[in-house]
Amino acid sequence: MPRFALILPALFALAACTATPPPSTPTPTPSSSTQPPPPDQQIHLSIGDSYATGFAPSGSTTESFAQIIANRANRKLINLACNGATSADLATKPACGPNATGKSQLDAATETLRTNKVSLITLVIGGNDLAPCALAQDPLDCATRTVATIQTNVAGTLSELRQAAPDVKIIGLTYPDVFLGAWVNPSFPNGKNLARLSVTMFQDFNSKLAAQYNKFGAKFADVTNTTGGYGALTDLTQDPKYGQIPTSVAKVCNLTYFCDRTDVHPTPAGHQAIAEAVTAAGR
Repeated sequence: MPRFALILPALFALAACTATPPPSTPTPTPSSSTQPPPPDQQIHLSIGDSYATGFAPSGSTTESFAQIIANRANRKLINLACNGATSADLATKPACGPNATGKSQLDAATETLRTNKVSLITLVIGGNDLAPCALAQDPLDCATRTVATIQTNVAGTLSELRQAAPDVKIIGLTYPDVFLGAWVNPSFPNGKNLARLSVTMFQDFNSKLAAQYNKFGAKFADVTNTTGGYGALTDLTQDPKYGQIPTSVAKVCNLTYFCDRTDVHPTPAGHQAIAEAVTAAGR
């Protein structure tokens, strides 16, 4: 049986224990206000899930990678992302944020593209799609179908965005391999095996996701790779909290809340790292 198949039941059990934030409206920031940008100011359009909104444990928010990127480039951020969004939600559920106006993320995005000077779109999606498979009668079959659905939904989203703005820069991205944190998280007695298997799982998922972006001339930021997720687990480092552990595990403990809180969301350092990865992918 492929290693990807072996990891799925463990991942679904993990998903059932990890709280998914409910869809909500991100707290407005000065650069995501409803005021129109100056005539010469470019726009960064952000769509996706809680990684884009900056959701953090206990319902708090932090400066998201999208906000960091927009600030660095002196762009106005229009952030339509919603906590808990799936790939299907992009076209079917109302967007969040002060610029949503009741439309779906996709409809609000295409409207923005037709009426504003958008120079960059970032899209992060897919992390919430697999959660329902935890309760499915056949989790593996559910996951196989769900990954295919994610690819279809991403392709549909990119097609609409390209029709509205054929030349705009689009950067899709993936996630840090948070499951590496199971290596040190006491909630998972088989954590080291889960961490080992997650490497192959993320490689499979990311390659399929990247293929969709490439078909539409979009860039892809493999955040898993840039945050050390594919590193050899025999490469060790001394961590101040956990002692000698794999370097890739230490990185994910610093960049996400997973190791000590079993929360998949990025820390402020994580959002900085994601912003760096997205910026590098867009060059």
